[in-house]
Amino acid sequence: MSLQIPKELESEIDELIGRYPLKRSAALMVMHALQDHFGYLSSESLAWIAFKLQIQPIQLLELATFYPMFHDKPLGNFHFKICRTLSCAINGSHKLHRFLCEQLGLDPENPNPQTTKDGLFTVEFVECLAACNKAPAIMINDKLVEMATESELRVLIEKLKKDKND
Repeated sequence: MSLQIPKELESEIDELIGRYPLKRSAALMVMHALQDHFGYLSSESLAWIAFKLQIQPIQLLELATFYPMFHDKPLGNFHFKICRTLSCAINGSHKLHRFLCEQLGLDPENPNPQTTKDGLFTVEFVECLAACNKAPAIMINDKLVEMATESELRVLIEKLKKDKND
């Protein structure tokens, strides 16, 4: 399967690249643009970016594996990012991770990103979400949930499942 980049997206990427004195300086921004469009960065995406920026694919793979915000597999429609740093850990984020995994049929012992078989949910631990004063914090897609509780998450999961089926 060859990667199909929509013309509009390629134009946006060309404009992004033009903002930098060296093409390679746009690598992170271009990676974000493709991940935002496709939901993850495939090896084909990285090869396309490497060609576009005139760099070696390994340079992009280094970035993609170093930065935790990049994913090499599709994420679920609802991406639960659970803060695991000190304030949130003390206030129960590890317990919430276990709860979410158990509710969704995922392995609670696995700290890596996991996606449900139906592709609806992804759960992963992340570093600080900058809501230490309202721990534990969880980001669901782009929405921050402060002082998250199991009961709140249970209701939310049921609502999201129901909305999917409607």
